[in-house]
Amino acid sequence: MTVEPRALLRDLQAELRPLTDDLRLRCETQPEVDAPLRSEWQAAASAGRTARAYTVWRDDQLVDVAVGWLLAGVFVRFCEDNELCDPPLLGGTTERLEVARGHRSLFFDEHRGEGDREWLEHVFRRARRLPGLGEVLGAHNPIWRLGPTADGARRLINFWEKRGADDEFAAHDFIDPSLDTRFLGDLYQDLSESAKKQYALLQTPIFVEEFILDRTLEPAIAEFGLDATTIIDPTCGSGHFLLGAFDLLFSRLRERHAAESPQVTAQRTLDAITGVDLNPAAAAIARFRLLVATLKATKTPRLADLSDFHVNVAVGDSLLHGRLLGAGAMGHSVTEGQLDIAGDVDVIYQHGYATEDVEEARRLLLRRYHAVVGNPPYITVKDSAMNTAYRNVCGSCSGKYALSVPFFERFFDLAIVGDARTEAGFVGMITANSFMKRQMGKTLVEKYIGRWDLTHVIDTSGAYIPGHGTPTVIIFGQNRHPTTSTVRAVLGSRGEPSRPDVPAKGVVWSSIVDLVDRAGAENAFVTIADLERSSLVVHPWSIGGGGAADLKKVFDVTRKRTLGAVAKVIGITAVTGEDAVYLAGDPAAVARHGLRPTRPLVEGDVVRDWVTRPATLAIWTYDDAFENLPLQELPGLSGYLWTYRAAISHRRRFGTPMVERGLSWWEWQELYHEKLRTPLSIAFAFVSTHNQFVLDRGGKVFNRSAPVIKLAEGAGVDEHLALLGLLNSSSACFWMKQVFHDKGNGGEGGGI
Repeated sequence: MTVEPRALLRDLQAELRPLTDDLRLRCETQPEVDAPLRSEWQAAASAGRTARAYTVWRDDQLVDVAVGWLLAGVFVRFCEDNELCDPPLLGGTTERLEVARGHRSLFFDEHRGEGDREWLEHVFRRARRLPGLGEVLGAHNPIWRLGPTADGARRLINFWEKRGADDEFAAHDFIDPSLDTRFLGDLYQDLSESAKKQYALLQTPIFVEEFILDRTLEPAIAEFGLDATTIIDPTCGSGHFLLGAFDLLFSRLRERHAAESPQVTAQRTLDAITGVDLNPAAAAIARFRLLVATLKATKTPRLADLSDFHVNVAVGDSLLHGRLLGAGAMGHSVTEGQLDIAGDVDVIYQHGYATEDVEEARRLLLRRYHAVVGNPPYITVKDSAMNTAYRNVCGSCSGKYALSVPFFERFFDLAIVGDARTEAGFVGMITANSFMKRQMGKTLVEKYIGRWDLTHVIDTSGAYIPGHGTPTVIIFGQNRHPTTSTVRAVLGSRGEPSRPDVPAKGVVWSSIVDLVDRAGAENAFVTIADLERSSLVVHPWSIGGGGAADLKKVFDVTRKRTLGAVAKVIGITAVTGEDAVYLAGDPAAVARHGLRPTRPLVEGDVVRDWVTRPATLAIWTYDDAFENLPLQELPGLSGYLWTYRAAISHRRRFGTPMVERGLSWWEWQELYHEKLRTPLSIAFAFVSTHNQFVLDRGGKVFNRSAPVIKLAEGAGVDEHLALLGLLNSSSACFWMKQVFHDKGNGGEGGGI
């Protein structure tokens, strides 16, 4: 039998919530258990590492702890079932289960008064004494932060002892002669939905990892030499890039150093590979997978037979720990131990959570590497303290940035700096393409990208890449000033016609791989072109294939005016700050509750087919001049609003409570009067498949998903209709698809 990944994932997911609740119960009922966590939160808040309330912060930490306990059991059972260690202590076959129960009984005989939690801790302490597992289950592993109650520990023991249908094997059997650890990537990505959102967990498919390593690690070896080459993935996740690098480097080093023992070669290989990740579960999985890869490569049957070795994988924040302020500037010299920062930023660098290997992370991140690879997270930073911290150290962060932006800068920062006489480190990443068109990427494109020698820009938004619903691009380059006037680009023309059975053989991905090195090649899906480098330091980018980029240039050259020159103002008109209170519903519900006055609310999804069809009424607290009315002049609303006073009084406008800005607690959070004083507006859907612009003649209010264009005062219907016709034209639609950010559809069906 072998592990069944889907069944294992399903059953572990079912265990995660009760285990998390169990840990929370201990915190809430035992102050001495909660105190270290509260102290840790206070230290993080003081260091500017979090701005979240304690209970919100703690719940995220408890999920990490619960995941750690579940994964620790997976690691030990994998080793036990494959006889990498003995004796068995968690179960397995009927025979091994009896042995495990015997050891547990003996433990309780020798440790009177201790329970199931202490037994599990004993199992994991015993395992960590073995070579390799000492780092997987080391002092910073979340399991040592907090343990479950006795009942919670008993539930975990029952889970690992649960029998399968034949009653001979455990319900989850890890016996696998090939020692395949790929299933751990699925656990990393999908075990916890909240952790998946918090850390943007997403494993990189093997075919993408191999493509990137082929164009970074391989040329690094050729330029710097096999024995000298080092590689880092600063967002290593469950270790796909690290495993790929290990396999490649070990086989090459084994050929070169045939006289030395395989274990010496394995450590030589591990010394060349580095990974850092913010998620402790990810780092634990990456360490374990490298441990198993070492066993396989060296043909070592048991952990005890391994020489004790070190894996360069650390839990830490690659944007903060070891990051030097201004280190992204070309030619900035970084030496290990150097810290070129000041003031409050230094506090953030020094701060570390109990699960983080801060000193190790700093040691690894203060180096530069011959190859830097990875798949950085694409999410925006929800914690305002961390959002500010990243802005302090990464100059590329602008507006409502996604993490793909500072990591773009960070990847090049970690590569060895080169110049006209010396070779530079190679960089390869698959990342979100949102920086190319969204405003938050303007600083990165216009102030940073020109510093680096980008060699390839590969549009992968049309390729089917499992799990990547966000449109992506692959970037290759070197950390030196540009050496050529052009950059090789793979321009997307069309997405996958349908989901391929084998993603690596999808027509779009196959087109990229087959044609990328053939300048001028083209098919129905991609166009290979050498773009002028100067076009890539101007925001936004347009990388459409099939002649789209050239046609877009014609539009740009022949234009006479921009929309900004014609419009007086463009943007949202209003934000309630509490839609559940202010959106009163359909007219019948409004009449039934006597809520008045109201206004039709236009949302983006009702701006379609050149008309607006608002189905929702919003309660309205303003007069005809859009001045907020006293509460006593709103008899139909005063009682209703008073009911929700506690909730709506705490709304903030740009971070400051509304009442501190001189606003009434009952009015809308934001209302832009100048966009409502004149009746004529051109409304459009903020997110849409096509250009959807509508002339509105007044009397409505528009939320954030339906911005408006306001022309100069005095502009009549004819001027609005003339602009409306242009905005809804096929020419405008083409131009918008080249310039506007494509939210994507996972590479299926072509997209826009």
